Formats: sequence, C-alpha cells, structure tokens
Amino acid sequence: MFDFKLIVDALIEGDESKLTALVQKALNQGVVAKKILYDGLIAGMDTVGEKMENDELFIPEVLMAAKAMSAGLEILKPLMVGEDIITRGKVVIGTVKGDLHDIGKNLVAMMLESAGLEVHNLGADISPDQFLAAINENKASLLCLSALLTTTMPMMKETIDLVVKNGIRDQVKIMVGGAPVTQDFADSIGADGYAPDAGSAVKLAKALLQLTF
Repeated sequence: MFDFKLIVDALIEGDESKLTALVQKALNQGVVAKKILYDGLIAGMDTVGEKMENDELFIPEVLMAAKAMSAGLEILKPLMVGEDIITRGKVVIGTVKGDLHDIGKNLVAMMLESAGLEVHNLGADISPDQFLAAINENKASLLCLSALLTTTMPMMKETIDLVVKNGIRDQVKIMVGGAPVTQDFADSIGADGYAPDAGSAVKLAKALLQLTF
C-alpha cells in the first residue's frame, strides 16, 4: 500500500524533485494516476491552502508547492488521457473593469486549479459583459471577482446585477476578494462570500460548491 502522506508532505515542503520521484514510485507500484492526483496532489494542495489561511505558510512557499504540484501533474497527465476525470466544478475568475491588478487573483486561480477545479482566468480589466459571456460559455458554477481599488469595487455590483438580470444567478455562486473588499461589502452587493486570501478562497469555494472530496 503506497503512503500518500509522503506526496502530501513533499508538496507542503515545495520539494519538486522529491515529489516527482514519489509520483513515479507510486506509478511503478501500480497505483492508478487518478488516485495519485486526488489522494496525493490535490489532498496536499488542500493542506497547503489551510496552512496559508492559518499563516503557517506564506506566498513564496505556496508558489513553490504549486510549482511542485505542476511538475507532478505533468507526469500524470499523459496517463489520464481518456480517463473519466471528475471535475470538481468550473470557475470563471478575473479582476473587474478598470482594475489592472492581478497578482493576488492569479494566486487564487492557481490554488483553485490545484484543488481540482477547472479554472478560466480571464485576466484583469474585465467588463460585466465579458464575465457574463464566460459564465455562459464555460457553464461555470463559480464566479470569482477581484478588485484592488476602491474606485473599481462598484464594478463587482454591476457584474452581479448583470448576472441577476440575465436570469442565471441561481446557477452560479459568486465570490469576491481584494485588499479593500470586506464581508460587509460582499453582503451589500449580493455576493455569496468573501475571502481575504488564497487559502481561505479555496476553503470557501469548496463550501459554496459543496465539495467533499
């Protein structure tokens, strides 16, 4: 029986060479790629997210962990072609119109992807119409809006209002975040939740999408 905790620990340490060696070792022992993905890599990044939320890990360490996961995933991808890989949910994420900040948003996108979600990162300066089109095109179940300027925060409300106007509000959960954003603001514009950092964003996303695996 392969000990997946070894992969989880290597991921938390951000040790890319150790992680890839363990992934290969698991494969050599006959463990299927999908099990390594969920019980090793995704479980590890879930722990990384929790540690980030609790200030036990910081952005440089999280980036190292994500880089290590990507390396492990590259080994598994060719073996999963044609397999029925479960998608935990589809996410559209972007920084709202008028705001060009995207470092924090990109970290959230990376963490959500590492949690097994299918992420469509639209970038920065995204209009409400662009968000709406992306939700419809990708059949997204989660929309993540970011703003780092108080002057662009109203665009979050405009985007949510457009989603409501088009009759798809009950089909998509909406999260907001960014330095000036608060839980009170999220509540006032009708968002489903607010996350102050990437670690808590993953936890909130899983709660909103009712993910248990």
